[in-house]
Amino acid sequence: MSQVENKKTQEDLSGEVITVQRELSNTLEKVVYFVGIITSLFHLWVNTVGIMPEIQRNALHYSFLLFLGYLLYPMSKKHPEKTLKIDIILAVLSFLVGVYLVLFENALHARNEVPILPDLIAAAIAIVLLIEITRRTSGLVIPILAAFFLGYALYFGKYFSGLWNFPGVNIQRLLYRMYFAPDGIFGTIATISSTFVFLFVLFGAFLIKSGAGDFIIKLAVAIMGRSIGGPAKMAVFASGLMGSVSGSAVANTVGTGSITIPMMKKTGFSPKFAAAVEAAASTGGQLMPPIMGAGAFIMSQWTQIPYLKIVAVSFIPAIMYFLTVAFFVHLRAKKIGLKPLPKEEIPKISEVLKEGWQFFIPIIVLMGFLMYGYTPTYSACAGIAAIVVSSWFNKKTRMGIKDILDGLALGAKNMVTTGIILLCSGIVIGIVLLVGMGIKFSMLIQSLSGGSVLLTIIFIALASLILGMGLPVTASYIVLAVLAAPALTMLGVSLLAAHMVIFWYSQDANVTPPVCLAAYSAAGIAGSKPLETGFEAWKLAKGLYIIPLLFVYTPLLFEGPIINVIETVISATLGLYAFVVFFEGYQLRQLNIIERIIFGVVAYLLLFPHRFLTIIGFAGFIALILLQKFTIKRAENAG
Repeated sequence: MSQVENKKTQEDLSGEVITVQRELSNTLEKVVYFVGIITSLFHLWVNTVGIMPEIQRNALHYSFLLFLGYLLYPMSKKHPEKTLKIDIILAVLSFLVGVYLVLFENALHARNEVPILPDLIAAAIAIVLLIEITRRTSGLVIPILAAFFLGYALYFGKYFSGLWNFPGVNIQRLLYRMYFAPDGIFGTIATISSTFVFLFVLFGAFLIKSGAGDFIIKLAVAIMGRSIGGPAKMAVFASGLMGSVSGSAVANTVGTGSITIPMMKKTGFSPKFAAAVEAAASTGGQLMPPIMGAGAFIMSQWTQIPYLKIVAVSFIPAIMYFLTVAFFVHLRAKKIGLKPLPKEEIPKISEVLKEGWQFFIPIIVLMGFLMYGYTPTYSACAGIAAIVVSSWFNKKTRMGIKDILDGLALGAKNMVTTGIILLCSGIVIGIVLLVGMGIKFSMLIQSLSGGSVLLTIIFIALASLILGMGLPVTASYIVLAVLAAPALTMLGVSLLAAHMVIFWYSQDANVTPPVCLAAYSAAGIAGSKPLETGFEAWKLAKGLYIIPLLFVYTPLLFEGPIINVIETVISATLGLYAFVVFFEGYQLRQLNIIERIIFGVVAYLLLFPHRFLTIIGFAGFIALILLQKFTIKRAENAG
């Protein structure tokens, strides 16, 4: 990760990308703080007792986020102070074009949906401003993608032949669809952003502000510190818990990694391995319920699968992923002969729980409301209230008025990058729906795969990797869900399994070179080489590629008898362990090449969805372990 040398800039790690913010003057800082509070209060009001048409709520969501975005993210990263006046003008203009829709939507309906010139001007300005702020917050790829799709629909689609030919639409119709219609920038994706995503980001901000982050780290040390490779296992454990709150791999990496990576290095792990463990574990944080990043809310909204069901079926696969990373840590620690942490550095679990037991209350409230049938939006609001109330149970964590206001401001600020990415994704999704590109792309994948489910999944994995080189995780999932999910469902894969496969594969860009933000962020902390760290993280995150196959070929997502689910979990977990042994070349001792190959075969048999092969694999696994113990004992006796 490159180091920003300019003292007037800082890294924003609240979203899914690393961007440079300007250092605000006291006046502007107060403006951002105040507007952030108003933004969060507006979202709390409109998602609980407030009544407002969906498109108008989304337009104000746009206004608030872009206003904050233009103040926080300068036009020029090298000279942010030179464009400040322009950015203030753009911030105000962004706010006004959102408010314009609220004020004049009814007039448009009164004209039977016929836009007039001011409507079209406001629409054009809204699109241009959104694309520009997206460039500032997430780089060039998403704006270029949005511009390409707009150009395709307007002009050059007619120059394509065959399946991809599109005659084009006029500029008036396009502006109307993007600004006023429910499938534009204020449509479905904006709804998800202004409801579920915003409130869960706010929930995470309140948890962090209340001191939950420190509690999670201490709890991880207390639980994992006594085991071999404890600091690395602690990183896996802490990242799973923190990821459940933050929903961001990069924020996870920096937040927990600043503590765990130095501890891993101190106990004997190489900087490269320490950084890779943190990156791989933090990537899994977005797979861990109850929050799981923005993609889970989008999945629920599009598929109409209850969010609670998505959360419920995601627990076991997420735990299996973290176990895979922990297996690598355990075997590497034994391989290089590491010892547990000194006792004096490990806090007692009872003392940690005594100080921070109240942090479990908001999670219990959140899950309780979800299980009782309340919407994720209402549940998140209840969880936020529970954070404030539960903080009063401990003098050290008690939140006063200032802390609550800080939490409101932090939540809005943390939402800027993710919210803008989602809004700009609305352009892409709107054009895809307008030109029917989703069906065309699915037909192309089916043609290339020859109707093979496995080949289709491989193509989707490759597409996610390519998209992930330039798109944040959420945007990658959105694009693939629209373009590729129909290809899987047409081949008989269940709707839940198809979207879960895409959701998991959309995470791989965090740890897969050449562009892997989580790994590069960890490398910056560890002082290791970024690309080498990326490859090491890619190795440790192998569960990210294997487990989604189980969604399709096994009943792991509880799409079958419970006994078959249990069998799958046991055999697949053993298979993942055997796979890690094969990669590390170590189990109870160093393995020779033949033993490694046999472990690889056993891993395949345990993971293959066939009961007879699973039994053979299980027998082979036991035999290998017993053989190793026998040879070790014989060597000790001979010595």
